[in-house]
This record gives sequence, C-alpha cells and structure tokens, in this order.
Amino acid sequence: MTVTEEAARFWDRHYGTRRPAPRANVRLTEVAATLGPGTALDLGCGAGGDTLWLARRGWRVTAADLSRVAIARLTGRARGLGLGHRVKAERHDLAETFPEGRFDLVSVPYLHTPFPLARARVLRRAAEALSPGGRLLVVDHGSVTPWSWSSGDRLPSPREVAGTLSLDPREWTVERADVLPRRAAGPGGQRAEVVDQLLLIRRTRWTSEEDFHAPPT
Repeated sequence: MTVTEEAARFWDRHYGTRRPAPRANVRLTEVAATLGPGTALDLGCGAGGDTLWLARRGWRVTAADLSRVAIARLTGRARGLGLGHRVKAERHDLAETFPEGRFDLVSVPYLHTPFPLARARVLRRAAEALSPGGRLLVVDHGSVTPWSWSSGDRLPSPREVAGTLSLDPREWTVERADVLPRRAAGPGGQRAEVVDQLLLIRRTRWTSEEDFHAPPT
C-alpha cells in the first residue's frame, strides 16, 4: 500500500464515522465576514463546514480533499441545501494535483496530517492561485486537544510558516500573523481551551502580465 492509499483510508475512516453537522471554522468566518463574495478554494475541506458557510453567503467554492467519503458527503449536503450550483467538490492528493483556477480567497484550515506532505510547497501553490487582491488564510493548530490524533510535536508560528513559503514581498503581503485562544468542542462533546495560529496573506500585484495569464505552478 502506498502512502497516499494509506492516508486516503485513514481520512475515509475519519470522515466515515457519524458526526454532527459540519460547522464553519470560526477564524474563517471572522475573516470572510469582512469580504464581499467571490471565488473561493477550500483546501482540505473535510466535512465541508467552511465550504457550505461560504456558499450560503454567495461565494462560488471549489472544495478539495483527499477523502472520497468527505467529497461525496459534501456534494450531497450542498445539493440538499440547494447550494450545488455554488459548490464544486474535487478529490485531490495535494502532493500530486491541485485544483485549477484563480481565487479571491484560499482557505487552508488545519492542514495537518500524520502522513508525509510537502506542506510549504502546497501553501506556496495556494498563494500562487490567488487573484490580484486575493487572500490566503492559513489556520493551524497551536495546541493539541485531548481528542486529537496528533503527537503533540511543536508546530511553527504563523511568521515561521510565512517564511517557509519564500514569497516575494513585492507581490504578497502578510496582513495578519496571530496566535489566538478559543474554547473548542470535540466530536464527543468534550471541551478544551485551544490555540489557533492564523496567517493571512494578500496578493497585492502580479510581477508581470505573463504571470497573470499563466496557470499556478
């Protein structure tokens, strides 16, 4: 079994368990509430709470995840809510493929995995998929909850994450790099104090006209 197949099975089992209706990430709602609707990419969409929240507010959303179970369930939920025309859910192994298009918002919520992933490369590609004026929102765990599968290894700060992307400051600007506490609820109703690490990057301009017409690398 390849690493991709093992990871896909892991996440299919994770999203195949009976869970409450998906909720939007509070950090996404805080940021997106200040923006007008446009095109959005939800990378690692999971159960689809963020995708559905955006679609309800007029965004056209491309949602991507490795799990076939997550993609199928999100597609069904979107159709059932009358949002199918605003949601396009696609299965991607981000180590190999990436959704096509340019986006006004790319949201990357908790892109953590127990399997190998060139995370900085994925995040840089997400930044390159932004339209002029578009924003990349990265929300990371800054602490480990009692119900998490994580080993508790130290996670880089938002500024450290930004540094790994090697983005040209003439083209991308870090608007926020915050460490934020909140009260979280687990899948079994557990409660815990957690820390979110929020990175918000805005694409301020294109380096050339050629870059504007080229697809993301």
